Amino acid sequence: MSQMETRAAVLNALRHIAPEVGEDELDPAGNLREQADLDSMDYMNFIVALGKDFGVEIPEADYPRLATLDGCVAYLAERVPQPA
Repeated sequence: MSQMETRAAVLNALRHIAPEVGEDELDPAGNLREQADLDSMDYMNFIVALGKDFGVEIPEADYPRLATLDGCVAYLAERVPQPA
């Protein structure tokens, strides 16, 4: 999966939790919770959705790595197996 595809999938998961957030409104290096006005439950639902969508287990200790859009893309790029 390319970085563009990963980014699109992360944004899609975010839109399910916060449909009012537009991609053009997000700073990729900015805190997602603040930008999308996610409470702790919304953020947890977002993380769970990412895990399901990408087929990876995301331990709670890694949640801070997923604080930004760029962080989500980088983290998932490390964790999702790439086709040979």
